[in-house]
Amino acid sequence: MDALLLVLGLICMIGGVLGSFLPVLPGPGLSWLGLLLLYLTEAVKMNYWILGISLLITIIISILDYVIPAQGTKRFGGSSYGVWGTNIGLIVGIFAPIPFGFIIGPFAGALVGELIYNSKDHNRAFKAATGSFIGFLASSFMKFVVCVAFFGLFAVVVWRNRVGLF
Repeated sequence: MDALLLVLGLICMIGGVLGSFLPVLPGPGLSWLGLLLLYLTEAVKMNYWILGISLLITIIISILDYVIPAQGTKRFGGSSYGVWGTNIGLIVGIFAPIPFGFIIGPFAGALVGELIYNSKDHNRAFKAATGSFIGFLASSFMKFVVCVAFFGLFAVVVWRNRVGLF
């Protein structure tokens, strides 16, 4: 049973790191689930402090994930169309066969969203798209740092407790 929990925890950790950039996966939530699965093994003693603090961090990061791109768009004069365009552009960019589509997609999506909102003011649309893109990058970087920190914590706990598959 420990081996299954360890493997599932590791899969959640890898999914969490990938989810920090992919909008279809909740990165910090998956990483936290990986920590929880690790602490459910018999080889690792339950540490409610680590799980509680990491859950609090996960909740805060998840809330900020929605706030930061919207604030970036609003700070640069954008509308909700730019925020929606960023999210749609990210999804399209992931599946587009162009290099770095997940980076180009959010910017292009925000630009198109702002142009749909106000097709006459191209400078405003470009500025709002830039704000949305900066917000997306900041939010993704923040999630990535947290997921990598959780992965590091996972590795340290596995190493110290000599949790293994055999």
